[in-house]
Order: sequence, then structure tokens, then C-alpha cells
Amino acid sequence: MLMNDSNTNQTCDVFIYKESARIFFPIFYCLIFVISVAGNSLVLWITYQKKQKMNSTTMYLINLAISDTLFTLALPGRITYYIRGFDWPFGDFLCRLTAMIFFSNTYASIAFMTCISVDRYLAMLHRQRCQRLRKTKVVRGICTLVWVVVLLETSPLLFKSTMVDRPGHRTCMEFSNFDGRKMAYGLLFACIIGFCVPLGLILCSYSRVSCKLYKTAKENPVTNKSGSNSRAKNMILLILLSFMVCFSPYHINIMQFVVRRLYHEPSCEELKTLKISLQVTVAMMNFNSCLDPLIYFFAIKTYKQRVMSLFKSYISISASSKSMQENSSSNT
Repeated sequence: MLMNDSNTNQTCDVFIYKESARIFFPIFYCLIFVISVAGNSLVLWITYQKKQKMNSTTMYLINLAISDTLFTLALPGRITYYIRGFDWPFGDFLCRLTAMIFFSNTYASIAFMTCISVDRYLAMLHRQRCQRLRKTKVVRGICTLVWVVVLLETSPLLFKSTMVDRPGHRTCMEFSNFDGRKMAYGLLFACIIGFCVPLGLILCSYSRVSCKLYKTAKENPVTNKSGSNSRAKNMILLILLSFMVCFSPYHINIMQFVVRRLYHEPSCEELKTLKISLQVTVAMMNFNSCLDPLIYFFAIKTYKQRVMSLFKSYISISASSKSMQENSSSNT
């Protein structure tokens, strides 16, 4: 049975790698901040510049970019937290708000990735029968529903303190143990609904789309060369890879620990191992905000063309600037 581990928490110091974390995690999250802000801001800016009507996939991708952009608002506080050696200086409310933003981004990203994969599956295999589900009005309603459900799921974090006073520092969002049988079952249920079910839908979508393209290639090789078909398949594949790399380690880690936690009291060494693994897997999960612009790059043809155009313009400007500097130096 699960037992209260307050004595274990008092005697077991899980922060055994504080000094190395002060170096690694601030650098890591600074990189995430820069890449995510640049990539997702570019997505939103290019989308705003486009005058044509947006389709269902573009709307899901925009919401994904908005989720990642909002997530970056919480990163400066988290970077400060790691620089100070797991010491949160901003008070209890901002700690709760940061936790809510972190997990809202995680499950909003999972939800919109799943929506994109299912949308591509419907577009390729059930275009006529499910056309109503892909209309702009319906997609807006689905996006609104996703945000409402995610915010309802994560809003309890605003009413439960995750800040703990420890010797010499105050921690924020550090879950080194999971007390109570209800909490254990709740976490398992959340992982199944929030991770396992979406993963199953994405895997099913990718396999069905791949089978469809394979059959089409055998029947008509010319049709298989369609750019839209290959982009749809590549988009779902990128989502699947991002899902496996970013979200799977964290959720598998949580589920295996909770299942073991139901049957025996964890030792101090197990809690230390969990703390390190959680820190690494959460970092991998947050890295997802940098990968999402890549999905947009390979999914939307006009976005890819615009990015390449901006890149070529930057190269030409840099080359002309360098040439002018060389001419100026030669004249002097």
C-alpha cells in the first residue's frame, strides 16, 4: 500500500546534482527560449502575412504555435530558478502559474498534434464523407474545446502549492514522490488519456495513410508523386517522431514509477533516481516547442517557400555587406 513518506522526504536530499544543474539547465532552457521564440514567432508572422483563407491543418498548426509561444513566457523564471540552484525567488502564486503554463503547453501540444494527424488521415482517406469535420467553423470549435479542456485539467495547479521550503532554498514544481493512492491512480489515468490514447491515434493515422499511399503507388505510380500526399505522410511522421522523442520518456517514466509506488515505499536511492530522470525527461518534453516549427516548415508549402526566401535574402545581404567592406578596405 501507499504510505505517507514525510519522514523520507525530510531525511532524503534528492538534489544531489545541484551544481551541474546550475550550468546545464540554464544553457539548455536559454537555447529553447531563443529557438522557440524565433521559430514560432516566424510561424505566426508568416501566417498573418498570408491573405488567403486558412484550411483546417493551418488552423491547428497556428494554435500549436500559440501554445509554444505562451510557454516561452514561463522560461525566464525557470532559468533564474536553475541559476540560483533550485531556489524559487518569485513567490508561491508565480510558482503555481508557471506549473500551469508548463503542463498546459504539454497537453495542448499533444492535443493539437493529434488533431493534425487525424485531420490529415480524414483528408486522404475520407475526404467526402468527413468534409464537414474539416470546415473552418467546426475546426475553430474543436480548437476552442481543446483549450477549454486543457485549461480545466491544469487549472487545479493554481489552487495547490508546489513550492516547498527546504534547507537553504525553496523549490518549485519538484515532484520527488507521489503520496496517496488517489493521486497515483489519477496520474495513471491522466497519462493514459493524455498520452497513450493520442499516441494510438497518431500511430493509427500514420499507418493508414502509409498503407493508402502504398496501394496508390502500386495502382498508379504517377499519382503517388503528388506533393500534397507526401507532405501529409511526412507531417504525421514528424509528429510521431516528435511525440516519441519529447513526450514518451516523461510519461513512461511517470507510469512505471507510479505502478511500483503502489506496491512498495520507495527508498532514498529510488527517489534520487526519479528526481534526475524527471529533470531530464521534462527537459526533453519542453524541447518540443523548438521542434513544432519544423512540422510547420514541412507541412505548409507557402511557409517553406517564405522561410527559404528570407534565408536567401539574408545570405545575399550578408554577401553584399561583406563585399562592400572588402572594397572599402582595398580602397583605403
